[in-house]
Amino acid sequence: MVEALARFNFVLPGLDPRTLSDMHRAALDMAEYADEHGFAGFTLEEHHGAPNGWSPTPLLTAGMVFARTKRLSVTISALLLPLHDPVRIAEDIAVLDLASRGRLNVVAGLGYRPSEYVLHGKDWSQRGALMDECLDTMLKAWTGEPFEYHGATVQVTPKPLTQPHPVLLLGGTSKAAARRAARFGLPFFPARSMPALAAYYDEQCRAFGTQGFCTMPDERFASIHVAKDPERAWRDLGHHFLHEATTYASWQTEEQSSAVHSNATTVPELRAEGIYQVLTPEECIQRGRAQGANAWFNLHPLCGGMPIDEAWSSMRLFVEEVLPELS
Repeated sequence: MVEALARFNFVLPGLDPRTLSDMHRAALDMAEYADEHGFAGFTLEEHHGAPNGWSPTPLLTAGMVFARTKRLSVTISALLLPLHDPVRIAEDIAVLDLASRGRLNVVAGLGYRPSEYVLHGKDWSQRGALMDECLDTMLKAWTGEPFEYHGATVQVTPKPLTQPHPVLLLGGTSKAAARRAARFGLPFFPARSMPALAAYYDEQCRAFGTQGFCTMPDERFASIHVAKDPERAWRDLGHHFLHEATTYASWQTEEQSSAVHSNATTVPELRAEGIYQVLTPEECIQRGRAQGANAWFNLHPLCGGMPIDEAWSSMRLFVEEVLPELS
């Protein structure tokens, strides 16, 4: 059975409010459509102060998706915990877990843009300590039992449905992130395929006496757009893919790496990299059959602010022509 996912980050150069409104409404319609046709989940992201509006409120978006769907999961990769009040975000996630019956998955991220910390009045130099406090507070909050917090005894309600707590993984690409995940007994999610770091995480779990697992993007990870005519799609939509790719690349440091980090500066270079791919329905079917029981696709409707009708075309081609051949 094929696993189909769809990624949304609501990037739009120029930030026209009416177009953004249409994009958000279209994404919710697509969530309902995806839910009806067997998609496994949506993935959302968190960034702040981006000139193209890159996804600042993933928990709110997740709540809207859950209100329109019955089975679809939502994974936030990543939620930048140090930018949030840990008690409030523990409450928000608990309520989303209850309302969705456990369909929310959160990858906790430290972030890598100092400007986001400035925007939220947080000290970049203290980001590790802030992450530790957030994780410790949230895990205690979700027990529903009283605990010590900033010199007082507090109790957070309601208690989430998922026990011992909602799905929470720790993201990162450093040994410090792997150690933190092991220390808190949380699963570890590197942003790209990093087998050596996964082995280090396992070693740290043994050292801390905790149990966990490491999951990471496949080396073949790519954002997929489905089109009858890939040449036309690259000609007409390539600048949307490139806008997203170059924006993301501009945020990366030498220490930061990701499965979606492109080094392209032109549309032909981006196409050659393979991080963004335009496939025909027939090519999707061939890929799915070759992958067999582990077949998966990560669609990226609305990528880079592409026209909504193009996003719908990709979704419908996948549902109507690909899924019936792979189900």
